[in-house]
Amino acid sequence: MSADLLTRYGDGIEASLDRLFPMEACRQSAIFSACRYSLLDGGKRLRPALLMEFYRLCGGNPVDALPFACGLEMIHTYSLIHDDLPCMDDDDYRRGRLSNHKVYGEALATLAGDALLNRAFEVMLEQTAVPSERAVACARYIARCSGVYGMIGGQVQDLALEGKTASEEEQLEMIALKTGALLRAACVGGCLLAGADETAVARAEQYAQAVGLAFQIRDDLLDVIGDAKTLGKQTGSDAQKEKCTFVSLYGKEACEKKIDALTRAAVEAAGHFTDGQALIELACWLAGRDH
Repeated sequence: MSADLLTRYGDGIEASLDRLFPMEACRQSAIFSACRYSLLDGGKRLRPALLMEFYRLCGGNPVDALPFACGLEMIHTYSLIHDDLPCMDDDDYRRGRLSNHKVYGEALATLAGDALLNRAFEVMLEQTAVPSERAVACARYIARCSGVYGMIGGQVQDLALEGKTASEEEQLEMIALKTGALLRAACVGGCLLAGADETAVARAEQYAQAVGLAFQIRDDLLDVIGDAKTLGKQTGSDAQKEKCTFVSLYGKEACEKKIDALTRAAVEAAGHFTDGQALIELACWLAGRDH
């Protein structure tokens, strides 16, 4: 499918997600079905793989990081469910399938997102393999990156900019929160979980910032030049919703150059980790992805 890092951890992540959010036969069984519909529908599993790899690079056994990796993926999944709702981006498809609200209705889709967010922190804080002080530090960082100073803050800014011409500064700040924050949660969170020093944390943050911005610029490009069947969702939606994107700011050719520069920055940051080759390969693969 992609870079070795994603395939290396993919099976373990999938099995753990299935185990940590099982189908339950009870009066509220519909919520389990709705949650699992989106949680187990594939995806790159980029964020959990990054968390596990940074934990490994900082001296930990990546299996011990699975609860945090899966918790982060639950948060990411909840954000996608809510992002697709009619009151947000109003998208009918996600990863080639009907969006959660198109299958289960808007009310249950909203509750499914809420349930995944709460279950994420249950999973992270119930584990016993990692010392509690490290677990709390990681969970706290993930919570901040997910909230008003992170992903949610970026979503708020994104909504406020619809139909307006954003400045480069506004666009960069919004993406640093909306897209970049959960990638920082993955990379820095893995370091915090392992009790890494400040230098490793700083390098992880540099890697996440570069990869996160390159990831979003590639997403903006794919919305213009990508294939809807390959992407699994409608293309051209940014222009229809009058969203300011990096393509509208810079143009396609300049976007490609920025992706190249950011990828070089990510490669440099990854090079400071012993055995960081998988991070380098992942950054290069993400730069040229078609979905």
